[in-house]
Amino acid sequence: MSKLGLIAGNGRFPFLLLDAARAHGLTVVVAAINEETDPEIDARAAADPDIHVHWLSLGELSRLIETFQAEGVTRAVMAGQVKHKQIFSSIRPDWRLAKLLLSLRTRNTDMLLGAIAKVLGDEGIELISSTAYLEPLLARAGVLTSRAPDEEERKDIVYGRSVAQAIAGYDLGQTVVIAAQACVAVEAMEGTDATITRAGALFRTFDTPAEATTLRRSLTIVKVAKPNQDMRFDVPVIGVATIQTMQAAGATCLAIEADRTLMFDPAAIVAAADLAGITIVAG
Repeated sequence: MSKLGLIAGNGRFPFLLLDAARAHGLTVVVAAINEETDPEIDARAAADPDIHVHWLSLGELSRLIETFQAEGVTRAVMAGQVKHKQIFSSIRPDWRLAKLLLSLRTRNTDMLLGAIAKVLGDEGIELISSTAYLEPLLARAGVLTSRAPDEEERKDIVYGRSVAQAIAGYDLGQTVVIAAQACVAVEAMEGTDATITRAGALFRTFDTPAEATTLRRSLTIVKVAKPNQDMRFDVPVIGVATIQTMQAAGATCLAIEADRTLMFDPAAIVAAADLAGITIVAG
């Protein structure tokens, strides 16, 4: 039986890819990250002899390679977020990763993960697209909810995409929060949900009558892929939790990129958005 290596970050993404790979008849060798991976992965392995889980720390690049080589893995995929701040806090790099980090001129996501992918490739382990086996979950173009964006939300989307594409080009983040064609928040290391929450908290401070007349009382979230998105890692994703976070923050519109954004459980996302009166558009 063919084997696939799975480098598992946090959230549900690793489980979705695990299910898809098993549906294709693959044995899955999971490199579970102590600082990130949900321990539920062990229960999945206990119930399925064709799931092999190996726990390692974020900085153990040599052990990752040795694990995959010992299991006979020649193709691997990254799935699930590794919080950017971990790189600067919890990580304890082994000699191989320390050498790699010292060789980088910048330590943004693309540079770091691209370098790791090259090291894996040099060791005979090809890193493939993180959307492999998950193409049905990529957002299709168009309005995905029962409500379409209104005129003000459309203006916010146009402005937000220009801002988001600019910051994504610098690998700073993928999400911006817009209100009345003004940028309320920009994503950095904290991640999408934290950015939305921060925007909601900030927007609630604009509560004087004068401000209320110039700023619309709702937020538009714009999430984009990078201009030259490497589909092997850091692909934009949304889930039901995204909608819940938006609702709590007072956001009414979500704009994503078609064919380059993964929707975890699309039917549930759309149902939650419809219930909350949130519009989702992919373009």
